[in-house]
Amino acid sequence: MDFLNALVALTNFVLIPAMTYGSQLALGALGVTLVYGILRFSNFAHGDTMAFGTMSVIIFTWLFQSMGISLHPLPTALIAIPFGIAVTALLMLGTDRVVYRFYRAQKAKPVIVVMVSLGVMFIYNGLTRFILGADEQRFMDGERFIMRARDFKEMTGLREGLAFKTTQGLTIITAVIVVIALFWFLNKTRTGKSMRAFSDNEDLALLSGINPERVVMVTWLIVAALVTIAGTLYGLDKSYKPFTYFQLLLPIFAAAIVGGLGSPVGAIAGGFVIAFSEVAVTYAWKKVVTYALPEGLAPSSLLQFMATEYKFAVSFMILVIVLLIKPTGIFKGKAV
Repeated sequence: MDFLNALVALTNFVLIPAMTYGSQLALGALGVTLVYGILRFSNFAHGDTMAFGTMSVIIFTWLFQSMGISLHPLPTALIAIPFGIAVTALLMLGTDRVVYRFYRAQKAKPVIVVMVSLGVMFIYNGLTRFILGADEQRFMDGERFIMRARDFKEMTGLREGLAFKTTQGLTIITAVIVVIALFWFLNKTRTGKSMRAFSDNEDLALLSGINPERVVMVTWLIVAALVTIAGTLYGLDKSYKPFTYFQLLLPIFAAAIVGGLGSPVGAIAGGFVIAFSEVAVTYAWKKVVTYALPEGLAPSSLLQFMATEYKFAVSFMILVIVLLIKPTGIFKGKAV
C-alpha cells in the first residue's frame, strides 16, 4: 500500500481539476442565477455570451502580444479581460435595449422571453463564428506550470508526480476574488441592495423608488463580467472553441438549479457539486486504487464508470434527479 502516492494521484487527477472546473461553472452559474433572480427568465444565450466574451478577450490578447505587451510569467489574457468585459457589456446592453426591453414592457410570460433568448443565442453564435471562426484557438502564454510533475518527484522522492498548471491556480484564485467582490457589492452597496430588493419583490421595490432600468443595466454589466471571466478562464485552461461554450450551457444550468436557481450561494455550491460529480464519474480510478490497495489486490480494469466524452450526461442525470426530488435546489432557490 502507498497512501502518499494515492493521495498525490487523487489530487492531481481529481481534486485540482474538479476545483478548477467547479470554479468556472460557479462563475457561469452566478450569471444564470442573477438573470433568473432579477430579470426573471432563464437566459439560454448564456453559453454563447461566454463564447463572445472569450472571443473578445482573445482578440485583445493577440493585439497586446503583437505590441509586445505581456504579463510574463502570467497569461497576457489577464490584461485583455477588462477590454473583453467592456465589449461584451456593450453587446448585452444593446441586446437588452433592442430585444428584451420590449418584452419587459409588455410583461411577457417568462417562457416567451426564454424563446426570445434562444433566438439571441443563435445570433451570438453566428456573430462569434463570423468574427473568429469555428476552429479551436489557443491563446495561453507565459509559464505553463506552477509545479511540474518531474520537479515534484525530485522534491519528494515519490513515484507519482503532482502537476499544478498556472491556469488552474489562476482560475481558483480569480474565482475566489470575483465571488468575494460580488457578495460585497450585493450586500454592502446601495445598488446591490436595490438589486436584492428588486429580486425579492418587484412591486415593493418600485414603490420604494428603485429605478428598474438601472437595476437591469447593472445586472447585465455584472453578468457580462462573470461570463467573460468564466469563459476566458475555461479557454485558458482547456482551449477556445465556440461550440464548447454552447455545450457548457447544460452543466452551468444544472449547477444553478442544483444549488437553487436564484440563489448566488447555491450557484457556487451547485458548480462544485456538478464539477466533482463529472470528474469523479469519468476518471479512471485504477491508478489511485492500485496505490491504495496491497499489491495482490490491484484491479485489472480501469474502474471508469463513464467515458469522458459522456461527462455532460452526468450533469443531465443530476439535474433530472434534483428536479424530481427537490426542485428548489440545495439552498431553496425559486421553484423552477
